[in-house]
Amino acid sequence: MVLKHLGSAHSKRELDRFIQLAQQHIRAGQQSLFDDTVPLLDIVALHSSSVFLYETLSHCYNFLNFDQLDDSIFKQLVIVRLIEPASKLDTIRILSELGVNTPSNTGIHRCLQRVIAKNYRDQICKLCFQTVQPQSLSLLLYDVTTLYFEIQKEDEFRKPGLSKERRLEPQIVIGLLVDRTGFPLELHEFEGNTAETKTIVPVITQFCQKHHLTTTQMTITADAGMLSANNLKELEAAGFYFIVGSRLSKTPYQITEHTKSHPDEQLTDGQIFETTHSFGYKKEDKIKRRVIYQYKEKRAQLDLNNIEKQVAKAQRVVSGSTPVKKVTFLEIKGQIKKLNQKLIDEHRLRAGIKGYVTNLPTVQEDHKQGVPPQEIINAYHQLFQVEKSFRMSKSDLKARPIFHHKLDAIKARLTIVFTALSIARHIERKTSLSTKKFIQKLRVIQTPTVRINGKVMQIQPEIGKDVENLISLLF
Repeated sequence: MVLKHLGSAHSKRELDRFIQLAQQHIRAGQQSLFDDTVPLLDIVALHSSSVFLYETLSHCYNFLNFDQLDDSIFKQLVIVRLIEPASKLDTIRILSELGVNTPSNTGIHRCLQRVIAKNYRDQICKLCFQTVQPQSLSLLLYDVTTLYFEIQKEDEFRKPGLSKERRLEPQIVIGLLVDRTGFPLELHEFEGNTAETKTIVPVITQFCQKHHLTTTQMTITADAGMLSANNLKELEAAGFYFIVGSRLSKTPYQITEHTKSHPDEQLTDGQIFETTHSFGYKKEDKIKRRVIYQYKEKRAQLDLNNIEKQVAKAQRVVSGSTPVKKVTFLEIKGQIKKLNQKLIDEHRLRAGIKGYVTNLPTVQEDHKQGVPPQEIINAYHQLFQVEKSFRMSKSDLKARPIFHHKLDAIKARLTIVFTALSIARHIERKTSLSTKKFIQKLRVIQTPTVRINGKVMQIQPEIGKDVENLISLLF
């Protein structure tokens, strides 16, 4: 036996090389009947990217026909807004991590200019309208919110106004119209000091004109902020039915009378009272409308809890433990401070009561077209869909705060947010998952890029059955 030392191996690669050399020495130059040498592979992992996530969101974008815009950079900006909202420069970094060709910063700026010049917003709204089912248009939901700016000085559009976030910075008012499922149909900007009541009629009428819709089969639902006699008259004159939340400045007469006639009887959960009420300040402007009141125990518990907090504040002022200040249930006459017990009792009496104003006929008025009270209440509570869309826009899609200085740039950004919101609502409607959870589930699926013997290639990731089933729901 002859032993020969060929060298020392410090890695698996070196060991394989020495084994090949040993086999050559054993054969001593003799030819082998079989080629038993195994060529070494030079494999280097370069990076991994979320290609599968990007391609899935890209398919959603195309499924909603947004690819008709034929603008690849706009598509990339929308997808990044869904995955990780960021600045223009950071958007380039995120796109590179997604494994797609990235635009330049200048290219992004040119894209934002195209959004305005070619009126992408209008095209997106028309495509959204084509997506919804006709029956979902029978109930349209409308609400407004405010978006503030990180600037100190106002201008002709960004102005301080009544902020839903109680901020003092200049702001704009946003009106959002969605169908009964929360899928967005229209987005409009208004000056920051525009009253909520001044937004609903222009948005609704423009929507109908754009799509050549007849209004008689549509019901518009909005919260109490939209309630004004002029709005109701204009909506009705345009042929709309409406359901609007009603502010309760005093206890409804029917509930007061019911309490007097049944002093020992508590209101039951879901109990409904129906009446008519006149709206308008001037006698000639007054209009009578159907009003529905409903008592809910859960709402009553919340209202009573808030009332007790206000009573406790007033009691501290009366006792002198806190300085005199404006408190809801405090009554001051000269030097005498006391609780306004009458006002407290009145607030407690209407705790848990919510009002709804509508021009929909009763079943008694129109047996075929009449709408029962509970159905009207249910339709109103679909407003949570538009409120949910606003929350998604502000939090998940980072629509606020806004740092842009020019109006066109503001509108372009909101067009991107609106488009991303459409895809997000599509994903949630089809999969029953929040967009955030959906993206988290797909983002972990990474596509490795490797170099094998000098050749760069991508390796397809394994897709689990649960993800395949999830994707199949989307299209």
